[in-house]
Amino acid sequence: MNITKNIHEWLFSLMPETTASIVEMVLIAVVYLAIFAVAGLYLVLLERRVAAWFQLRLGPNRVGYQGLLQTMADALKLVSKELTGTLKADKFLYNLAPYFVIVTALMAMSLFPFTKELHAFDINIGIFFLIAISSIGVIGILLAGWSSNNKFALIGAMRSGVQTISYELSVGLSLLTMVLMTGSLQLSQIVEVQEKGGWLIVQGHIPALIAFCIYMIAGTAETNRAPFDLVEAESELGAGFHTEYSGMKFAYFFLAEFINMFIIASIATTVFFGAYLSPFGITENIPLLGVFWFLGKTLLLIFLMMWFRWTFPRLRIDQLLVLEWKYLLPLNLMNLLLMALMVLLGLTIQF
Repeated sequence: MNITKNIHEWLFSLMPETTASIVEMVLIAVVYLAIFAVAGLYLVLLERRVAAWFQLRLGPNRVGYQGLLQTMADALKLVSKELTGTLKADKFLYNLAPYFVIVTALMAMSLFPFTKELHAFDINIGIFFLIAISSIGVIGILLAGWSSNNKFALIGAMRSGVQTISYELSVGLSLLTMVLMTGSLQLSQIVEVQEKGGWLIVQGHIPALIAFCIYMIAGTAETNRAPFDLVEAESELGAGFHTEYSGMKFAYFFLAEFINMFIIASIATTVFFGAYLSPFGITENIPLLGVFWFLGKTLLLIFLMMWFRWTFPRLRIDQLLVLEWKYLLPLNLMNLLLMALMVLLGLTIQF
């Protein structure tokens, strides 16, 4: 974009090349941190309004116009809370755990192509990097549960490890199914393929639709959200792995859940629905509208995940694992073979 090009040229005219590069990277990081914070706060508000809508009540409507400042007030309250913990907690790991969760979520966000130009980190192993970096977040949850010196927190953390490792297989295989069509792991190239031949969910028709359904189920499970929220399971484990956290440390875990939901929806938007591409190319001549299309598609998928939460009852841990290992994983493997055959025989839809 012209604005980023102008800033780049201005910085390099003011200072030496090495210093300018560092300053530029810091500025990009600050922008993404701002996006991260705002997205997290307003996704919490969206969740509360959607929950209220499903339950025929009003939801937050007091602080600011239509309750728009409610989450800001909640954030200020959490900042002012005392940071408490257990006496025999492993202090170093206890304090480190929330940062594992937050930093991995922030790193994943930097890969998404919001428009053709607004793309901070475009690497040739994009999909692989996203799967790898999102799986590191579970280390933070395991550390939080183990270091808290609380049996309920530890059980919640162990459940999280089992759940995340299991459902990552289905997330990875469903994305691999779509990579067969593009021949590339790089997100910008995946979008280019869709620019030429249409969204992948249309190009791949039946196998792509199956892959999308599996991805959304497995993605919801990986973010530890209802009906797969056994990691917290308020009725039996208190608050689960973050029972012993308070104030901003608790807020980090809470924020990370919503940002991870944004990440899962953004990956689906990019891989299945053409990222910033408009339907039938209706606004391709106005590049800035790409942000609108990207966020619009992502918010629709987030709404779908919220719909799951307020519709289905929580599964038991055995049901959760049976769903993955007996149903989703075999279906995913068969679907992968079906997609490979379809690509080999040239049965994809191009338009």
